Amino acid sequence: MDRYSQVQGNSDIDETGAWLSIGDLMSGLLMIFALLLILALLQLTEAAEKAKNSRVVIIQSLQKTLNEKGIHAQVDPQTGDISILDSVLFDVDQSALKSEGRSFLELFVPVYSGAIFSSEQVASQIQHVVIEGHTSSSGSWNHNMSLSLDRAKSVSEAISDLTFQGKSDFRSKILVAGRGEAESDQSDDRAGDRKVIFRFQFKSDRFLHWFIKERGL
Repeated sequence: MDRYSQVQGNSDIDETGAWLSIGDLMSGLLMIFALLLILALLQLTEAAEKAKNSRVVIIQSLQKTLNEKGIHAQVDPQTGDISILDSVLFDVDQSALKSEGRSFLELFVPVYSGAIFSSEQVASQIQHVVIEGHTSSSGSWNHNMSLSLDRAKSVSEAISDLTFQGKSDFRSKILVAGRGEAESDQSDDRAGDRKVIFRFQFKSDRFLHWFIKERGL
């Protein structure tokens, strides 16, 4: 075997060895990546579980507080939404609060706010409180949208006129929205569809809802 053949043979061996080393390195990196991904998923699952459990505690605490204060408002056990029928707050087809409606808010809002700010941990998890106006399917779409928004604004303005502990912090979290007939029964004019909802908007809601749904938590 001449010198050239020996050099070429050694080169082939070196190249094969180099490829084997690169393959081992890639396999090792893929294994590390897979382990990191599993660890991240476990941490996200734990975070989602804690967030879900924490929300349940907040909602249950709110319902208990309202019951203790004699305020008959049903809290959705999953979302924490509180629905107040329009008949409690407004006259038919009106957006100005009636006296009974103002009296209800004077009783309800300080308790509701107090539940949110019962601890720093609870308050820090709630990004916004959305006051939503809703109507039934009766009437035109434009009228219902305008009426629902005006009613939500009336509730927000009434809250501004109240005096209670933590008012400034509570006001800073309020958003106002009109939903019109969007969530109503389109085949029937139902009184239960005409309402104002106080709705929690938790921080990282979109991601957690997606993650909990995807993981089946």
